[in-house]
Amino acid sequence: MARVAGRPAESRGDLELVTRVARWFGAAARALPWRTWPRDPYRSLVSELMLQQTQVSRVLEKFDAFVARFPTVRELARADERDVLAAWSGLGYYRRARLLHAAARAIVETHGGHVPRELGALMSLPGLGRYTAGAIASIVFGRPAPIVDGNVTRVLLRVSAKPLATDEAMGWAWKRSEGLATLAHERGVVAAFNEGLMELGATICTPGGPRCGSCPVAELCAARARGEQGSIPKPKAKAKRKTLVCEVVVVGDGAGRLLVERRGVGGMWGGLWQAPTHEHAGDSRARGLGRLLGLAGVRVGKATLEFVHITTHRRVLFRVRRVVVGGASGLLVAGRERRWATREEVAELALSNPQRRILLGED
Repeated sequence: MARVAGRPAESRGDLELVTRVARWFGAAARALPWRTWPRDPYRSLVSELMLQQTQVSRVLEKFDAFVARFPTVRELARADERDVLAAWSGLGYYRRARLLHAAARAIVETHGGHVPRELGALMSLPGLGRYTAGAIASIVFGRPAPIVDGNVTRVLLRVSAKPLATDEAMGWAWKRSEGLATLAHERGVVAAFNEGLMELGATICTPGGPRCGSCPVAELCAARARGEQGSIPKPKAKAKRKTLVCEVVVVGDGAGRLLVERRGVGGMWGGLWQAPTHEHAGDSRARGLGRLLGLAGVRVGKATLEFVHITTHRRVLFRVRRVVVGGASGLLVAGRERRWATREEVAELALSNPQRRILLGED
């Protein structure tokens, strides 16, 4: 087999790919608050957990305030979970906030308050799977760890013109990324290459309309050469979402306070605050809503607001009623964690995005 500079000829394309992506990222990377130099391991940990299943624009709205409130891993570890959830409010997928909190505690207890450098130690932390651990290990600490998410998979599939279905694509992409990360580490650019792949998929090699004219690896892309970039990867079959109906009653006491209750820890929006809410499968309208919600003596009328909120697995229809009551103490019923709160106090609670809209009028 022919070799070039001690490397098999078949890997020359990989070396060119690594070099171009790393160089492009160095020149074109978006300025993001967690992209400091040198990289701060704690800020990178927070950003990676926030970015899971969440758009960068949404994370940008919350990141600075979160790290200002919990500036170090030790301060996050010491914090009360409710404060962490409140600071996370608006990002969704609140299980990630709990896992980040648990990871901070594990870092303090097991690693002396220092985010570990090695892939295995990172993967032992709550909430850190192979991708998140690999991102921190490679981008922050320069380890030869592969990373694969939807953006990376799409770029690699197109460059190699692999029209794989979703279930096959991830396994192939992990194997491909592992070799490329090793090569990038040998060249001293694993951090720039790995983050560059993610950036390329997020900004240039996008799902619907890849901007091949701006792509640093367009000349290396087999899918582009064949005119197949629009059909790779194969589209994922959409799962049918289940319907959930939330019957909400916003109760005010005439003095500007609102009645709020805390959800149970498990399930969707677990542990967050809300207006009194009854959930059902949507097959019929709730009967006796006041009784179901423990709102003794409160006359609940027709919904004045309806809207749909889409989650990964559900289509949630909210029906909202609003009432004002005089005597308030009887509404703090046993078995429900309820309290009266001013609008300012409600704004500081951990709320789901739909409940924030309902209680505060914020979209």
